[in-house]
Formats: sequence, C-alpha cells, structure tokens
Amino acid sequence: MSKTQPSAESGHILAPPKELTDSGALVIGGTAGIGLATARQLAEAGVPRIVLVGRNVARGEQAKAPVEKSGAQVSFVQGNPIDPVAAKSIAAQAEILLNGIDILVCSTAADVKPELFSKIATEDIATIYTDLALPSMHMASTVMPMMRQRHHGVIVNLASDAGKTATPGEAVIGAAKAGIVMFTRTIAVEGKRDGIRANVLTPSLVNETGSTERITSDGFSAKLFARAAQQAHLGVPVADDIAALAVFLCRPESGRLTGQAISVNGGISAA
Repeated sequence: MSKTQPSAESGHILAPPKELTDSGALVIGGTAGIGLATARQLAEAGVPRIVLVGRNVARGEQAKAPVEKSGAQVSFVQGNPIDPVAAKSIAAQAEILLNGIDILVCSTAADVKPELFSKIATEDIATIYTDLALPSMHMASTVMPMMRQRHHGVIVNLASDAGKTATPGEAVIGAAKAGIVMFTRTIAVEGKRDGIRANVLTPSLVNETGSTERITSDGFSAKLFARAAQQAHLGVPVADDIAALAVFLCRPESGRLTGQAISVNGGISAA
C-alpha cells in the first residue's frame, strides 16, 4: 500500500490500512454459518482479538473453540442488535475487549422464509423488514464514531442477491436486503474521509448453513431454491467461500476497495 496521505475532504492524515495481525474484529452473528466461518478465517489470517456476538449463550461459548484454534483471543457477547440499546451495549463491550474495533462484520439471520407477497399478512411486513435490515444499521451507527476517532475501520455487511434481482417470494426480503446494500454504499461514501471502508456481500444460496437448511426444507421456498441451485453451474457456495471474500475485504490489500456490493452465487445470476 502507499504511504500515509491526507484525506482530500477532511485534511486528516489517514494511516495506511491496518494489518490483520494488529486488528480487533467484532463479528455479529459470529456463532454459526457465514459469521462463524468468517471469524475462524480471520483468526487463521492472524487477527489476534475477536468478539463473537449472538443470542444464544451456549452456542456462543461453543463457537469460540474453532476460532481459538488459530491462537486468537476470543470473547462472546450476548445480544441482538435489532434493539438499538443492545447494539450500543455490544459495541461498548467489544471496544474494551478488542482494545478498539478495527473490523465490523455483520452477518445476522432472521427466521424468515420466502413467501409470495399476497400471502404475507400486512401486520407482519414491518417485523420481517426490520428484523432483516436494522441490525447492520444499528451496529454501524454505534461503531463508526469509534472508527472515526482513530481515522480507520473496515465494515463488511452481509445481504443477499434478493436485494439486486427481483425474485418471486422475496418482495419484503429483497426490499430489506436492498436497503442494506444501499446503506452500505452510502456509509462508504460518508466514511471514506475518515479512513473507513464499507462493502457488502450478497450471496444467494449458501450450502451448509442453517438459513439454507430452513428455507429449503419444504414448501414454496424449497421449490424456488431448488430451481435456483440448478443455475449454479460453478457450484452452490458454502460458508467458507463467502468468508474468504469477507476476509479479503478486511485486508490492507483491499484498502482502496469500498462501496461495493459483491455477489457470490456460483453463477445463479449475474447480479
């Protein structure tokens, strides 16, 4: 990477992107699936301090073991950032445990299955939307001020190709995921002057995850994604595939990459 240089907008002297070996990572949804795979790969890449966040204490304590194998100091914080008060508490605890949050990965999942919009009760729409869209926003809102003080930070959000490609059964899901995509791109523009980068990954099907097992178990969504899987001629991705790209986005080698929404879907679409 190039030497330290001033930010054109702010006049701050921005430090070069931090090495992973000198970083602390906060992984929301880090107790399973893509979040856990990302935490494990961050540890393997040399990140020394990692905080996992989830709702279930037993699962959280169990998730620490595979991440600790690479020598990282791993902590678990219970919480659900759908609640803004919980998001603030999570960030405050992580800031202390990590000696500063350098990396925020937000990989939350909601218990929602695709369903035709005509079959979704009006009173359920707001809950579906907010459960999917708000955790990433709440966490960025609490963490970005901390990153601004240090003039650096990396945010990687997880959304979905449903936010890019209109798909039957994903009207509300797609709206929420599109919200995460545009939110991430916008905070990337706002944060660049303070050395903060933000990108979002938008997978489709991801095998070997609880979310995919749930949505492919039966009914409308099972048929929908069975057809989608047939288009993944390069193979349906697994959690480790998504995690590998998330880790790259945290590396200093990606220090000029920000505001991007990147699909990893095995060829299901060119979203």
